[in-house]
Order: sequence, then structure tokens, then C-alpha cells
Amino acid sequence: MARVRLGVTERREELLRAAVGQIESRGVAAVRIADVAASLGVSNALVLYHFSTKEKLVAAAFALAAEDDLAQLHKILGRRTSALRRLRAAVRWYAPTGPAKGWRLWIEGWAAALREPVLREVTHGLDQRWKAALTEVIAQGAAAGEFGCADPAGAAWRLTALLDGLAVQMISYPGSLSRAAMLEWTDDALARELGVDRAALATPR
Repeated sequence: MARVRLGVTERREELLRAAVGQIESRGVAAVRIADVAASLGVSNALVLYHFSTKEKLVAAAFALAAEDDLAQLHKILGRRTSALRRLRAAVRWYAPTGPAKGWRLWIEGWAAALREPVLREVTHGLDQRWKAALTEVIAQGAAAGEFGCADPAGAAWRLTALLDGLAVQMISYPGSLSRAAMLEWTDDALARELGVDRAALATPR
């Protein structure tokens, strides 16, 4: 069957989605332009036309996948409910045992970013946006008197650092930590950062 002729935007997204799949299954280091092309039945030249190097393809693929997660995060944080409820929902979604799909890709991205400046710039920018989104909602809750937090930015950094570390452990060493223990630790950390009792997280306003 002949392939449908796609516009530039649609073709780039198709290539990026294919690259994401290859990164998830093979890892950044093992992915080749040829793998992405073969998965779609197109030529290497077509991939290189849109992305002149593997490094640029990987960075753009990572950004596309991360944008999907960021959109979901903003959807959760933008709900019409209390800041406490939104934060707990976001932390539970973002946690390694939650429904967020990007953890393996994030870990691959962090590792590759140590050697690839283009990817390092992309991952750093996306990471800052995650922290900024959490910081904003923590500041809103503190300003509304829902909880006490004198340093929303610091709280956001500490919470994401905990979740990032747990993700590395759980993805790299499956079964090393139970889901119940991980959720207990994240609730403890959230309660501590917001200056609320753990019980308040069970029935947030």
C-alpha cells in the first residue's frame, strides 16, 4: 500500500514518534537513523532531511515526548479545586508507579545529556518548566492560606528530586521498592514541605 503523502509538520511528528519508540526500546546510545527510517518504511535520507544529525533527532524526540507529559501536568494543576488536592494528584501522577509514561525516556535522556550538549540544553529547559509549574501552585496554596510554605521553589526542587531519584531506583532495579512504600514516602515529603499533617493529604479540601 502506498504511503500517504504528509505535510512537513505531520511528517516531522511521525518521525519523532518513531524515534521515541526506538529510544524506549533500544536506548539512546543504540538508536540509529536507520532504525527510525526502517520502522516507518522510509529512507535514511528523509530522516536526515528533517533532522540533520542523530543528536538533533533524539533531542527533538525527547522534547516531543516531554511536552506530552507537561501538557498532562498542566491539566492536573489547572483543575478547579484546592492547591493541596492538585499537588497531591500531580505528585501521584508523576510518581514512578503512576500513569506517567515518560520515566524510561527521561532516564535515557539524562544519561545521554552528559555527553550531548544539544540534548542537555533541551532536558534542562524541560526540567525547569516542571519545577516552575509545581512552584506556582505551591505559591498559590500558601498565599491562599491552605498551608504554610515559605520557599515554594525550594519545595518544588526537593519534591522533584525525590521523585526523580525514586524513578531511577524503580526503573533500573524493578521490585526494589514496593508501590505502597514509595507512595508513603512521597506523601510524607509533600506533607513536610507544605507543613500539613499526613491526614490532610487523605482528604484534601
